[in-house]
Amino acid sequence: MTDRTLKAKHAAYRDDIADLVTRRPMPGPGVDQVDPFLFLNHHGPQTYAPGNNGLPFGPHPHRGFETVTFILEGSLAHMDTGGHESVINAGGVQWMTAGSGLIHAELSPPEFKRDGGDMEILQLWVNLPSELKMTTPRYTGVQADHIPAIAAGKGAILHLVSGEFEGKSGPVASLTGVFMSMVSLPKGSKLTLPAPKDRSVFFYVVRGNVSIGEENAQAFELVEFAHDGDAVSVSSRDDAFLLFGHADPIEEPVVARGPFVMNTEAEIRDAIADYQAGKFNRAPENV
Repeated sequence: MTDRTLKAKHAAYRDDIADLVTRRPMPGPGVDQVDPFLFLNHHGPQTYAPGNNGLPFGPHPHRGFETVTFILEGSLAHMDTGGHESVINAGGVQWMTAGSGLIHAELSPPEFKRDGGDMEILQLWVNLPSELKMTTPRYTGVQADHIPAIAAGKGAILHLVSGEFEGKSGPVASLTGVFMSMVSLPKGSKLTLPAPKDRSVFFYVVRGNVSIGEENAQAFELVEFAHDGDAVSVSSRDDAFLLFGHADPIEEPVVARGPFVMNTEAEIRDAIADYQAGKFNRAPENV
């Protein structure tokens, strides 16, 4: 395998939501998207006191893409108008296909609001191609113990969310063949990750410092790669953790307005009209 060249690094910028510490590496000044990966919010890490209000993500709509939420610390309650409901704890993942339209809520469970605790959550938006934008919504909530933890390279652990690695399959069946993982890199570990040449690579350093060839990347940086190889080799300078994925680029127009991601302005207007007309079903109750 031939290693890809590091093209650019994009530092996350602060964009707090009320008292929720939020960093956003994408979209940002240097990168609009890594097609089909559209958006990433990094909430926390922070500690909530007892008697807190929890996360502020009450009922809101989506259409035309997927949300992938990684719960690194704490827990997250999900409910939506498709009838899906779950509480996912630290180490787990929520993968929601908004498709033709859902209203969902992502909130802290009552126990977390009562007792407080550590919280760190990542949310990634993954685009859908035009032929799937109006697909039937679906949702998969996966606890940590159902995500394969695969020893790889020198001391690294790859937590496989979707796709295949070392003969194992992730628990989420991606509609578009997205490979997605979380990678733990203790200090001194090394790993070569497959990155098929025609695919876009998603690489975000959640914490720690890593080396990629002769280059270094640190926490809160999104790394962009050229399409000149079929692998990414990474080693850890200290204890590190990152998101790593790859997917086929969609190469279609992207029109994003708030919670809707479509191909044209007319489709955005249709999404707003359908939401206002109640076509996304009723909002989740008891949130």
